Amino acid sequence: MSATIFAIVLLAALLHAAWNALVKGGADKSVAMAAVVIGQGLFGLGAMAASPTPAPDSLPYLLTGVALHLGYQEFLIRAYRIGDLTQVYPIARGVAPLIVALVSVLLLGASLSPLEMLGVAIIAAGIMSISAVTRRAGGFDPRALLLALGTGVFIASYSIIDGIGARLAGTSLGYYGWLALGNAILFVAYTRVLRPGQVTAAFRGWRVILIGGGASFVAYALVVYAFTEAPIALVTALRETSIVFALLIGVVALKEPMSLGKVISTFVTVFGAMLLRFSKNLAG
Repeated sequence: MSATIFAIVLLAALLHAAWNALVKGGADKSVAMAAVVIGQGLFGLGAMAASPTPAPDSLPYLLTGVALHLGYQEFLIRAYRIGDLTQVYPIARGVAPLIVALVSVLLLGASLSPLEMLGVAIIAAGIMSISAVTRRAGGFDPRALLLALGTGVFIASYSIIDGIGARLAGTSLGYYGWLALGNAILFVAYTRVLRPGQVTAAFRGWRVILIGGGASFVAYALVVYAFTEAPIALVTALRETSIVFALLIGVVALKEPMSLGKVISTFVTVFGAMLLRFSKNLAG
């Protein structure tokens, strides 16, 4: 993985943690999520206007990605209603790189070096250990655990689908522009049926639409681009270092508790990220 792609994915991780904190900190998680997704769709329109139309071969992946992102968003909303950011986020993000790495190697023919595999495993171990620390501290609802795990499965699924789709599309920004708009339309329709009135409330939250939606769109647009330049498993693993940023935001902005265990787990995660970045240099 080049230094440029490494930096791009880390920036995406920071932006991702920021918009998640915005949703978690909202009084109504569904309204906040709706505002973020609407914002994504608006930014998606701009991306569509500025980019080529994705190649037809990417259409099945595009449609599947739209549905998977909706599932991810619904599970995340429900998880945040029960658990803290520093509890839900590590589990949801921690399980994803392991699933993606396994599927990439076994089904997609990806080739990862032993050091790269070790880096993925260390990142996942560090993230999951943070969740273990928060559970031992008490106050963690088992339902939040199941919802967080389900969220992680959706993350892994859409990462693989979008990685393949963006490569087939021939335009990473165009692919995500169509994906973001399609997801916004589906999410709004779904929410109007399930939670009447919340879409109207979301449109009143222009700060969340612009800031949260913008951060979310840019974060995943960077990731989709990285998918076309580096192995999907490595990009997914590095992106999940967003837990480090989420931990800091949760403690500083949301006043969630900090502990020595969280600090140690964070350093383990950072070590895994650095190993992933320099694995080729170390191997050589």
